[in-house]
Amino acid sequence: MSRSMIRIKGTLLLSDHKNSIARAARIIRRGGLVAFPTETVYGLGASATDTEAVKKIFTAKGRPPDNPLIVHLSDQKQLRSVAREIPDTAYLLIEKYWPGPLSLVLQRSENISEVVSAGLPTVAVRMPDHRVALNLIRLSRVPIAAPSANWSGRPSPTDFRHVLEDLSGRIDAVIKSNVCAIGVESTVLDLTGSEPVILRPGGLSRERLEETLGCHIRLAGSGANIEQPSSPGMRYRHYSPLAPLILVTGAINRRRRLLNSLACHYNRKGFVVGMLNFTKQPNFSPEIEAGLLAAKLFQTLRQLDARKVDLILAEETETAGLGLAVMNRLRKAAARTIKV
Repeated sequence: MSRSMIRIKGTLLLSDHKNSIARAARIIRRGGLVAFPTETVYGLGASATDTEAVKKIFTAKGRPPDNPLIVHLSDQKQLRSVAREIPDTAYLLIEKYWPGPLSLVLQRSENISEVVSAGLPTVAVRMPDHRVALNLIRLSRVPIAAPSANWSGRPSPTDFRHVLEDLSGRIDAVIKSNVCAIGVESTVLDLTGSEPVILRPGGLSRERLEETLGCHIRLAGSGANIEQPSSPGMRYRHYSPLAPLILVTGAINRRRRLLNSLACHYNRKGFVVGMLNFTKQPNFSPEIEAGLLAAKLFQTLRQLDARKVDLILAEETETAGLGLAVMNRLRKAAARTIKV
């Protein structure tokens, strides 16, 4: 069998060469599921116009059906087939940030299955900044609905190996490519109300969006206050490693003392403890440092899983730049948060 056509528990592992991407596109057109790389994380894709194919995503991931998906485009011209009543603000942001890690919540077109949006009249849509993803969507000739390609609730995958860990045998194919550079999902911005609202912080910072729009952008609440989430990542616990994660927040000196004390306590009890210490690097701005943390966050959580640690201790980081996205993921991953 060709190295570009290896099967793992029934899931086809494809290279990122043109012929393999074309094969993956045929799987999408036939109603199958393909995991593919983007600049943020790996996505699990199906035709956004095929209701039965979209349902397979929820089944393969063990994902609740009221958790909406994001539709991925390869060309701005596809936008009108996906969304309607598109405001001028959307075009301003698209011109500046597409392709890139920005998903816009707009009014959903009838062309898109309501299963994609969990029955809501809105749809989240973006154009990924990754050669493989764009080629796959273009060759599929349909918009692709895609959440992250992991078992629901697990850390998002930034490497094809992560996808296989969670979903081999449950999906049709995975495209093997470079590690996802940004490392956290896209920022989701809702443009359907009277003011733009960030539903999920992600790979495009709040500061850059506010600079572009010239206004303060509110960050939506999460958890039990949300009855019908219009974006992924708003209701359910996400990003969780196998070991319980304790997040320590508060003044830096106090949280460091508590982290060290907890590590010593659990080590004495015989626990294998993993640490997520966000030690500031010299001469690094908070924005640059946050970007580095985001790029390795999910990979580090999965590495700790591979070490079979019993407990993970993590500390908060500044929320400048992508730090807001990092803290959002840590809070959702945490089994317990301690403020000092």
